[in-house]
Amino acid sequence: MRPYELYIGLRYTRAKRRNHFISFISLISMLGIALGVAALIVVLSVMNGFQDELRSRILGVAAHIEISGFDNTLGDWQKVSAESLKTPEVEAAAPYVMGQGLLAYDQAVQGAVVRGIVPNLENGVTDVGRKMRVGSLSALRPGEWGIVLGAELARTLAVGLGDKVTVITPQGQITPAGMVPRLKQFTVVGIFQVGMFEYDSGLALIDLQDAQKLFRTGDHVSGVRLKLDDLYRAPAVARNLSKTLVGDYDIRDWTQSHVNFFRAVQMEKRVMFIILLLIVAVAAFNIVSTLVMVVTDKQPDIAILRTLGASPASIMKIFMVQGAIIGFIGTGLGLLSGVVLALNIGTVVPFIENIVGMKFLSADVYQISELPSKLEWNDVWVIGLVALVLSWLATLYPSWRASRTNPAEALRYE
Repeated sequence: MRPYELYIGLRYTRAKRRNHFISFISLISMLGIALGVAALIVVLSVMNGFQDELRSRILGVAAHIEISGFDNTLGDWQKVSAESLKTPEVEAAAPYVMGQGLLAYDQAVQGAVVRGIVPNLENGVTDVGRKMRVGSLSALRPGEWGIVLGAELARTLAVGLGDKVTVITPQGQITPAGMVPRLKQFTVVGIFQVGMFEYDSGLALIDLQDAQKLFRTGDHVSGVRLKLDDLYRAPAVARNLSKTLVGDYDIRDWTQSHVNFFRAVQMEKRVMFIILLLIVAVAAFNIVSTLVMVVTDKQPDIAILRTLGASPASIMKIFMVQGAIIGFIGTGLGLLSGVVLALNIGTVVPFIENIVGMKFLSADVYQISELPSKLEWNDVWVIGLVALVLSWLATLYPSWRASRTNPAEALRYE
């Protein structure tokens, strides 16, 4: 009881003995679409995984939102912190003092960002306390002049726990001999490693009160850092805080602080999507050659159907059904294999590494030991829809040519 166009189209999809080559080309078209769709899903999932990994590592040290004064100082930070914590999305708040300094040990000198923190509050807004290789943030106590260094920074200076590091600040002090830089000796009480070279090689943490004395900020701080329950709500929360906080404050969320980096990652993902989509397009348009050969092979059948009363639109539908089936099966196989591979990439990659005897991701180089993957179902549906649309578009021209077949010309030599 189904339409005869669908019935004949399904029959044409199954090859007879004399046209196995057409069936082979159809199979190649299906496999090409499946391979392109699967590759697109896996690559986008891996890029999503890398993006999330980078975001988590950056935000493990950077704050979701930073509030500071327009002159980079904040006097009423306790009030700002208390008002911010009234916002439901804000989980924690911590003050900080930020400054630049040169760290010297023996003959080694290295520039770094020196950040003053309150250890117990800092643990609420960053993951540094959970990324300590040796020592702990709690060892930073007021007046003891302790310092926590990034792993790469400690390696460059060749220091370890208990070593004395001299911090040289750019703010000088006037003496009878003229302007001289201020020096202060700190004891290394911890070393952290968050997996981001920018922070591991250029960040040093000291106690907030020690930082206020070192940079002569008095009771002021550089700002307050906030952690949210949902980092993707940061722009909206920042806008709300700018309305609720009374005063001249500079409120920046993480999307503004690292906008160029995340924009570059997103652009790379889009370009990769377009490049891999070309693979799907090439495979989909293989359907054109398949249907052209089928139309040529079925010229007598088309002529007979026309003489029996089939309209040009019906002939067009028959071959569109055949091409659509090729695209549907290929897309379905690609979606299934791509989803399975993306969900099990952590198992598949080590298996391949064992076979080839080579490590694809060295932790010493990439700071990660396994390939991250995050499957976004929206990507899956978009890829499947695009593949089906490309397959359908590929059927239009051959089907239109079939509908233009002249019965008399087709049967002339039969």
